[in-house]
Amino acid sequence: MFKLTSLNLNGIRSAATKGVEAWLAKANPDCICVQEIKAQETDMAGRFEAFGPLKGHFQFAEKKGYSGVGVYSRHEPSDVRIGWDDGEFDAEGRYVELRFDTPSAKRSIISCYFPSGSSGEERQVAKFRFLAGFYPHLLRLKEQREFILCGDVNIAHQEADLKNWKSNQKNSGFLPEERAWMTQLLDSSGKGGGMVDVYRYLHPDTTDTCYTWWSQRGQAYAKNVGWRLDYHLATPALGALARQAEIYKDEKFSDHAPITIEYDWKL
Repeated sequence: MFKLTSLNLNGIRSAATKGVEAWLAKANPDCICVQEIKAQETDMAGRFEAFGPLKGHFQFAEKKGYSGVGVYSRHEPSDVRIGWDDGEFDAEGRYVELRFDTPSAKRSIISCYFPSGSSGEERQVAKFRFLAGFYPHLLRLKEQREFILCGDVNIAHQEADLKNWKSNQKNSGFLPEERAWMTQLLDSSGKGGGMVDVYRYLHPDTTDTCYTWWSQRGQAYAKNVGWRLDYHLATPALGALARQAEIYKDEKFSDHAPITIEYDWKL
């Protein structure tokens, strides 16, 4: 089994003070995709380049203390792709792809941090630009290889994916346009992207137990007023190999919880 975790750290140094490294040593994933590192290369040197046997590969934001993503892997990739658009969003540190190619198979694991539009109209417009460009990128990639994208997508797709869906229909993360983008990406009719929401493949009906993010206001975590924002999005062949999913909530390293899915394949 291949154990793959995704976690928005909300700052790698902050998560470290809250015990994330000790938890990773116990959880023992084969690979962990992280988002919102909020650090630069100099901050990582000699401290966070690896988690135990997992070696990290990163894209840092140009802006200090902002965004940044990484993939820590037990297995050495055949290639590493840093960024996807060579422009606006690469400067924000949002995409790392590790390729594990053999003569018989082409597979990738991707860590991605989608923009949030919650800070205002300007960032929401940027989020829509990201979604518009990222969709064809994923479709092109899907034509070439199998992959699993892990990350903070900043979209709750369905009503079951957040506690207060009625009052959030005009808020970023649950806007009709964002949800429609996700619906199209997951449409397997031949007209859409044909991707698999792996957690929902395994757990189609969960509600209160599916959340991965809680606001730091109003005792949202204590009251479980959450959102499902963290996903594994897989090509169908890899998605079908998913066997077990866990959202770990016994400890709190961030405002997000790690989501781990086990796949019946090996690198």
